[in-house]
Amino acid sequence: MTESKRYGKLIGASLGPGDPELITRRAWAALQSGARWLYPVKKAEESSYALAIVERGGIAVPTDAVELVFPMTRDAEILAKAWARAAMQTVELLAAGRDLVFLVEGDTSTFATFGHLARVVRELAPEVEVETIPGVSSFAAAAATTGTTLAEEDETFAIIPAAYGVGVIDHLLDEFDTLALLKVKPLLDEILDLLERRELLASSVFIEKVGSPQERIVRDVASLRGEKVNYLSLLLVQNPKRVRGELRRGCRKRLVASS
Repeated sequence: MTESKRYGKLIGASLGPGDPELITRRAWAALQSGARWLYPVKKAEESSYALAIVERGGIAVPTDAVELVFPMTRDAEILAKAWARAAMQTVELLAAGRDLVFLVEGDTSTFATFGHLARVVRELAPEVEVETIPGVSSFAAAAATTGTTLAEEDETFAIIPAAYGVGVIDHLLDEFDTLALLKVKPLLDEILDLLERRELLASSVFIEKVGSPQERIVRDVASLRGEKVNYLSLLLVQNPKRVRGELRRGCRKRLVASS
């Protein structure tokens, strides 16, 4: 009988959105475990935002760290080839029997590259063990740094990529007490117009590159009109006019203010 090939473990290490002090002890240990590092870039030999977080934390980048290219495009054919190439490269490295730790900005399970990479790797090599290390998401860090409470008691909170469009956002403003709008760059002016119509500019805050040295917080969000903001930007929007409710025995009961 031939012995089955032993693969190393694939570890997704959440690093938080920018501040290395938000790296969990578990992720920190994985980085220093002797596992080989993988880190994402948009283009070959380009800087990596995830790698920069670790560098600011004072950990030296291993000389054998490997970049994986994930291009910023919506071209399905280009993306499919890039994903296949990255997964094949990952499986080949795992076949050496050494663990790999993939560096993830933010939280590994929230709009991150790692989930898709891990699925494709498991399709190619089902015996590969995958470990996911959770971390601080960009919207959680943004809420903390701006003093925003995302939800209290039975209030509702939704996270949505802004690319779904202002129609969807407009509807969700009636359904949720707080919205975290991610990746707002392409539709920022349209979103600001919506917030102005809904009289929600004053209860919104913009955060760019949260936790990084380039962090920027803008509370006068109307001043952002016409500006080209960074891709790593989000808006926290609260709707103070929405009637809050409470949940009892699984049923929502509206609280009606007494006159």
